[in-house]
Amino acid sequence: MPRRPIVGVPADRRDFGPHPFHMVGEKYLVALLRAANVLPLMAPVLADDVDLDELLDQVDGVFLTGSYSNLEPHHYDGEPSDEGTLHDPHRDALTLPLARRALQRGVPLLAVCRGFQELNVVLGGTLHQKVHEVAGYHNHLENKNDPLDVQYGPSHPVSLPENGLLRGLLGSDTAMVNSLHGQAIARLAKGVSVEAVADDGLIEAFRVDDVPGFALAVQWHPEWKATENELSKVIFKAFGDACRTYARQRQV
Repeated sequence: MPRRPIVGVPADRRDFGPHPFHMVGEKYLVALLRAANVLPLMAPVLADDVDLDELLDQVDGVFLTGSYSNLEPHHYDGEPSDEGTLHDPHRDALTLPLARRALQRGVPLLAVCRGFQELNVVLGGTLHQKVHEVAGYHNHLENKNDPLDVQYGPSHPVSLPENGLLRGLLGSDTAMVNSLHGQAIARLAKGVSVEAVADDGLIEAFRVDDVPGFALAVQWHPEWKATENELSKVIFKAFGDACRTYARQRQV
């Protein structure tokens, strides 16, 4: 059986009692295993001890997950967060430079939700910390009292621009996506192409232009039951295929 491509998945860092733990949500790992047919390996977010090139030498792709934590606003010159906002500075310290280096090296990159926001910031964009409080936009938050199938169920349509990657993969100019986020793009980074726009005008996906590898970021959560949703299936398959191509090229 051919070796599956290895995908590095940076962890979240959380304190449980007196001890910090590094952790990745199972739903992301399952989606990578089943929908992308790659082998995900968690990367510790210990920026002082992890050499980025050493890490990238070991993998055929990088996947940036969503998270309950918010990107610290000083990374994009944002206003201080409200008291009590969950942050993960250890993740920020690793994922931001890791994403930048992966793009430079052409390592395939797929970024979801927080990862989507991280990639926009890496490339010079900014974020709304509470998009539901910004005039003109819908409330994109989930109702945490709903069952998970409702929270992650279809929430709103997105339009897929002509000549976009997602439109080509799906064969449609629209799709329904879920919505579970408070942060969102305020200013889109330069050097990217918009891949999906919500019905309120919010940018929901982009790809990075003029880089040697696959680089796609989406605001929604395609990992949820990824093998049952057509848009999720084509996203993860395209990422997996890019990782397989990259792995073959590395062996030459």
